Parts: sequence; structure tokens; C-alpha cells
Amino acid sequence: MLRQRVITALVLAPFVFLVILWVPHLVTASVLALLVAAGAWEWSAFPGFTQASTRLGYVAFIAAGVVTAWYIGVDSVESNLLLYASLVWWLLALLWIAFAPGNVNRATAAIAGLFVLVPVWLALVRLHAQGPQLLLFLLMLVVAADIGAYFAGRAFGKHKLAPRVSPGKTWEGVGGGLLAAALMAAVGVWWFSMDTVPFMVLCVVVAIASVVGDLTESLFKRHAGLKDSGSLLPGHGGVLDRVDSVTAAAPVFLIGLERLGLLR
Repeated sequence: MLRQRVITALVLAPFVFLVILWVPHLVTASVLALLVAAGAWEWSAFPGFTQASTRLGYVAFIAAGVVTAWYIGVDSVESNLLLYASLVWWLLALLWIAFAPGNVNRATAAIAGLFVLVPVWLALVRLHAQGPQLLLFLLMLVVAADIGAYFAGRAFGKHKLAPRVSPGKTWEGVGGGLLAAALMAAVGVWWFSMDTVPFMVLCVVVAIASVVGDLTESLFKRHAGLKDSGSLLPGHGGVLDRVDSVTAAAPVFLIGLERLGLLR
């Protein structure tokens, strides 16, 4: 499985660099919208939708949210409100995972997709507009945290993080992920000439958010009886399985940069 994951990642990497660094902003926003649509298709299985027409209707609902956000402006007051609402959602998701992971139904699973998929598109598009390299760094930060967690969990994992949601994750893995994120944050300080302490603290918080994003998708997959959200990416599963961490990390990173005055 690890070999398959690595091969898939190596195949996708040139496409990711192309879309982030070397195409016009509108093209990047469009590709991100397509990924969100693919994620919406996979998310539509979480509430238990089985008919293609119903699932396509859910995709259309999420797509309408993305189109509306683009139409009113990704920097508009309304878009800002949705991004801040997503932060509230992720805090609630953390409490949900910690205290009531069994309380999931069709309605909550369907509504949650709106607060996950549209805000992540907004955050990624706004990051790209601020500077493509910021978007690239965010993805590298999340990947570093994921890799650190994977290997630390395999080597030292003993204490379960959230056994009712994702039995394979451990507190030792989280520690390894945060350490890897801190090292990547140090690279970011040099890369963007950021103020060291606030930027590194933000990156660690973003890494924590990425864990919440991962666990939240696991929560809904477990409710739906699914191992993976899809099978599009060999070794990774579906689109959501690859970007679940980013869904929470992106809004936190963008708003953190803005609130700390780290954007130039």
C-alpha cells in the first residue's frame, strides 16, 4: 500500500505543481472547483444517497455554492462570513469527534458537506491569489504532517487517538506529525521571510486542524460503512481521502495569516 501511495503521489506531483505555479489564476480556481465537485460526489455517499440522480443533485448543490462564492467575490463580506462559519464548524467537529462520534444522521452528514467543501475552495483560491507559493507551502505542510504522523505512529504508536472514529491513529502519530509540521514551518519562515514565532505557532495549529479534518471524514465514512471515500487514486482511495486534512487546514491557514498580519 505504501508503495502504491508513493507511486500515485509521484505521478500527481507534476500536475499539482503545474496547476499551482504555472497556469493563470482562473484556471487554478477552475481545477480546484472540479476537485470540489469530485469531493461532493464522494461526500454524497456519507448521508446514504445511492441513486445517481440524488448524488448528482448534491454535487449541483455544492457547485452552486462555489459558483455563488465566485460571483459575489471570494474576498466579499459574504465569503468572509462563510470562512469564519467554517472555523466554527471545525471547532464543533472537534467536539463532535471527542464527545459524540456515534451521533451522525443523514441530515447532519449532508449539511456538513457545505461547511467543508465550499470554504476549502474559497480558502485555496484566496491563498493562490495572494501568492501561488503560499498555496504550495500549505500543501507541503499538510503532507509533512501526514508523513510524520504515519511513520511516528508505525514506530511508536501505542495510545489510541480516537478509537471510535479512526482506530489506527495514535497520539504518538500526532506528535510526529506536529514535529514534522514544525520543521516545515521553519522552512516557511525562511521561504517567505515570516515573523518566526507567530508563523510557526500558526503552522502547528494548522497541523492540528489537519488532524481534525482527517478524523471528521473518518467519522462520516464510519457512519456510512465505507473504508474509503472512493477509488480514484490508487493507494489513497478517493479525492476526499487525499484532501480531507486540507479541508480544515486551508481556512485556518488563510484566516490565521490574515489575522496575524503575515500577508504582504
